[in-house]
Amino acid sequence: MAGRNSKGFTIGRFSGKKLEYLDVATNERFIPYVVETSAGADRTTLVVMVDAYHEEDVAGEKRVVLRLHPAIAPLKAAVFPLVNKDGMPELARRIFDDLRKHYNTFYDDGGSIGRRYRRQDEAGTPFGITIDGQSTQDGSVTVRDRDTLQQVRIAADRLAAYVAERIG
Repeated sequence: MAGRNSKGFTIGRFSGKKLEYLDVATNERFIPYVVETSAGADRTTLVVMVDAYHEEDVAGEKRVVLRLHPAIAPLKAAVFPLVNKDGMPELARRIFDDLRKHYNTFYDDGGSIGRRYRRQDEAGTPFGITIDGQSTQDGSVTVRDRDTLQQVRIAADRLAAYVAERIG
């Protein structure tokens, strides 16, 4: 606690220093109230991570998702060939190589497509890009939004622009 000295100034109990501030424009004295003077990257990161972490039920299963804003998500997109045959892995690699020139991108061809989506949901990746049979025919891909689970079909050569529009 604080006390007052003989001149009426508020003095810190342990520091012995004046705690008041004089506003010279108004000649008014007041005691500033500071709850915490410390802020830094660790606390900010923790707040962002805690705020972004969500658990929800989707089709009877628990879905863990890290809803980072796309601008701060470490990975912007993940590329998945639906199966490892019929030219899909080769096309997926080409799309991945093109997209990673612009953004941090992840390539995953292991396990079911649902499991791959879930892994990227947990990592906070906002866009999942699936290469399927139609992709090898017409050059379009399916883009899945992490937060809405909506899927849209777009031309592979428009992919970088599509991601750019949604990151901002």
